Amino acid sequence: MSHEQLDAADAGPAYRRRSGPARAWSALHALLLQSPSAFIGALILVLIVFACFIVPALLGQDGEATDLLNTFVPPVWQEGGSWATPLGTDHLGRDTLSRILIGGRISLTVAFCAVAMALSIGLVLGTLSGFYGGWIDSVIMRVGDLFLAYPFMLLTISVIALLGPSLTNLIIILALADWVTYARTVRGSVIAVRGKEYVRAAEAIGTPNRTIIRRHILPNTIAPILVLATVRAANYIIWESGLSFLGMGVPPPTPTWGIMLAEGRNYILNAWWLVTLPGLAIMFTILSVNLLGDGLRDAMDPRLKRVGK
Repeated sequence: MSHEQLDAADAGPAYRRRSGPARAWSALHALLLQSPSAFIGALILVLIVFACFIVPALLGQDGEATDLLNTFVPPVWQEGGSWATPLGTDHLGRDTLSRILIGGRISLTVAFCAVAMALSIGLVLGTLSGFYGGWIDSVIMRVGDLFLAYPFMLLTISVIALLGPSLTNLIIILALADWVTYARTVRGSVIAVRGKEYVRAAEAIGTPNRTIIRRHILPNTIAPILVLATVRAANYIIWESGLSFLGMGVPPPTPTWGIMLAEGRNYILNAWWLVTLPGLAIMFTILSVNLLGDGLRDAMDPRLKRVGK
């Protein structure tokens, strides 16, 4: 074996010589700078995260305090509005702004945790399936087919009936419904990378499979997974809002965007802000995540093409 092959087996691509977290942060920073849409999406998302997670704590808001003497107060820019409740109140006198921010915290928590859980399951099973192949690949993919064939709403009803509606159960539902998407993406990337010369060289010199996966396979599957995770996060926010709207998500009185839409629809003619403002919050959050995902996808296209060769 040539010295070049040994060097390739030891190092792999040059960009992987840095530590994992430092390399990932550096790559993400470079991608955000070269993609305006990704930068704008990331900026909007950071502002939304700050508003939802930090502002309520600073202001001491809980979103559940009622004031029956001040129900259906309009937003501050309308006649009768007040700066004490700048986005108005609902039928129980609860502050709409506080409920939107806390509802955003719930939706973002569900999205981030569901992505982390589904990605973890999909990454492990997809890597095993793509690297080892054979009966392992067949078993994992057939189990994945069963999950894909099981209707999402039926899965939701089954889990809610068994465990009851809660934040944790909602995250579990979303992860179970979507881990196959990650597993199939990882499997395809692993199969493509496994045929590379530096991976074959590492196998030829007796490098353990665990080391090959950790040093050569996983670092080269990050790009498509990162793009997929951002795109799926937007779907999770929509699913969480929809399930909460139907009463199968986080139970009241915890404010969520879906619950606000469900409660506000009965008063849409007289209190338009109870539906419109949570809807706008969902729209801008989905827009920011999609901009980030599309920007990352466009920036990573050259790398994805190289992986596929």
